[in-house]
Amino acid sequence: MTVTEPAPTRVCVPPLAARARSVGGSPVRDILAVTARPEVINFAGGLPAPELFDAEGIADAYRAVLAELPARALQYSTTEGEPVLREALAARTSVRGLPTDADDVLVTTGSQQALSLLATALLEPGDTVLVEAPCYLAALQAFGFAGARVLGVPGDGDGIDPQALEEMVVRERPKLLYTVPTFQNPTGRTLPAGRRAAVADVAARRGLWIVEDDPYGELRFEGERVPWIASYPGAADRTVLLGSFSKVMAPGLRLGWLRAPAELRRACAVAKQAADLHTPTVNQLAAARYLADRDLDAHVARVAGVYRERRDAMLAGLGEALPEGSVWGRPQGGMFLWARLPEPYDTTALLPRVVRQNVAYVPGAPFYAGEPDPSTLRLCFVTQTPDEIAEGLRRLGEGLRG
Repeated sequence: MTVTEPAPTRVCVPPLAARARSVGGSPVRDILAVTARPEVINFAGGLPAPELFDAEGIADAYRAVLAELPARALQYSTTEGEPVLREALAARTSVRGLPTDADDVLVTTGSQQALSLLATALLEPGDTVLVEAPCYLAALQAFGFAGARVLGVPGDGDGIDPQALEEMVVRERPKLLYTVPTFQNPTGRTLPAGRRAAVADVAARRGLWIVEDDPYGELRFEGERVPWIASYPGAADRTVLLGSFSKVMAPGLRLGWLRAPAELRRACAVAKQAADLHTPTVNQLAAARYLADRDLDAHVARVAGVYRERRDAMLAGLGEALPEGSVWGRPQGGMFLWARLPEPYDTTALLPRVVRQNVAYVPGAPFYAGEPDPSTLRLCFVTQTPDEIAEGLRRLGEGLRG
């Protein structure tokens, strides 16, 4: 009797939309998957240090909410967000120099969702979006998924050049400018006050909309706080300010928000209704309770103190680790440090060799909307201790030298 092997099952896949075919996954996520082994010292991630989470305070907030408001905490909520949390967010924003009411705020499931909502509400396929060069990678994905034409604005170690921005606004007629002006991801740089005022002036004179993303601004180690672009004259009525608890409380809460003029905020709320109805109620109420019962600012100050020590450890060892002729920044806060190696180094080509030394970074190329600089790389300095950073830089140097 002859036994016939069954034919292999063919998996059918429906035709994908053009945007799903054209936008790839996150190179950072791909690198993290490859380097998840415990022996790898991973400078590639953008993760806050988990040992610094106030787990006890967050747990207390959840226990209180579930004990006192179980029916409300476990129920559907309004799309705009829980009023008590919106009021707390508005108060924190106002204290920092931007008068804000609760009605100005839309709570989102992380600030990444805020980007997606804005892309849905504002962008048609083919619309032009201006970004920094280099730019936060997930923003490039969000705008690319919406079918936008994304262009990088030239700049330097201090950020985008306002004159170059104005020239591009006149020439390209963009729908918006996206910027992370404080402790930027990936470079760690901060746009000075004078340039912020100039960017706000361009927006006012040229009718430019600005999306100002500020997930890292509270993590300052040194220097004076620089006001949001949204607070400068001429920019307030055409700037969307994004915020997040991911870097200052915990990313697993998935809590972000946007502050926007009323009509745009309503359009984003409609987009959110279609996406997830609302951000989880229990998470919102727990965050609001945490803000009421705990001193978040004191917690952030403690975290920033630890991050400063880790930044200093990385700065102390980079000269030995990187090839002669390399240059790098000195961030005043945040989580990232950006370096440029001399030609002809290609950090994408070098990464596999470096990973064999059980250390990892993110090549700079994926962060560019246009022509990339292949010699650049991003290092995250917050998830390792100073001793681990020193060892990681030793391994990095060995990997780069081959």
